Amino acid sequence: MDSRFKFLNYSRRIYKMTSTKDIAGEIAELKKKLNAVILAHNYQLGEVQDVADYVGDSLGLSQQAAKTDAGVIVFCGVYFMAETAKILSPEKTVLIPDMNARCPLAAMIKSDELRKVKAEHPGAPVVSYINTTASVKAETDVCCTSSNLLKVSDSLDSDTIIFTPDKHLAAYLQSKTEKKIIPWHGYCLTHVKILPEHIIRQRKLHPEAKVLVHPECRLDVIGLADETLSTGGMIRYAKSSPANEFIIGTETGIIHRLKKENPGKKFYPATELAVCPNMKKIDLWKVLASMKNMEHEIRVPEDIRKKAKKAIDRMLEIV
Repeated sequence: MDSRFKFLNYSRRIYKMTSTKDIAGEIAELKKKLNAVILAHNYQLGEVQDVADYVGDSLGLSQQAAKTDAGVIVFCGVYFMAETAKILSPEKTVLIPDMNARCPLAAMIKSDELRKVKAEHPGAPVVSYINTTASVKAETDVCCTSSNLLKVSDSLDSDTIIFTPDKHLAAYLQSKTEKKIIPWHGYCLTHVKILPEHIIRQRKLHPEAKVLVHPECRLDVIGLADETLSTGGMIRYAKSSPANEFIIGTETGIIHRLKKENPGKKFYPATELAVCPNMKKIDLWKVLASMKNMEHEIRVPEDIRKKAKKAIDRMLEIV
């Protein structure tokens, strides 16, 4: 039997009998052996966040991927994030522990659809959320994240902007700018589960709490918040705020990090429904298996990569 399959079968049998500490120890040893770095999104399982070298939002992860000296990047997030790392560092080996960890929002627009929109609005620059595929980024003028979309919009010398793929993020941007925003009709399946009644209920239960919501939420939810922030912004706000209680309107995985970094403060999810199943597909065993077998490597065609990189580089320059 192939040694790879021996390892996989063995791992499946022993995983539940092995402590998280032991698995984390094996991962740490492999990191040294492979000269690897582990990047994890704020929505990942707590056990995965705890073994990562860097935990952050899409912007922070993009920046880390661009500057790391590691030869191997193990990306614990969803596919477009690992793909972005490969676009920025083609000479590095980029692994994702589960190839099925995909972002439904990123799948809501395809490059041919974007080309049609561009043809309908000639001359209008395209701003694409980082939550897009490499082929869509290749048709994009500049990418953005939820933390820098206003800066990106302001940097463009145009009164009209095509924005893809999140219509709620586009609506939020439109509320902050006088420019005309032409939105695509995509949306985040997790953030649309957060409803105004959830915020209202939690405010009644925790009247002293500050309400922090993500700009991928609906505008009627954003209207009830104290602050609208990216996940990185939420992390910074919770640390610096004198408040001791917070209602968090984004994917619930971030609460692990918030509690870990602010042990004296309390954090309540706006709703327990705000869980992204794709972000939860990666666990410690999959991280270990991916590194052990050097499997699930990300590849991007060079012609697509070069075009997509221009849009990402332009975003990083604006930051």
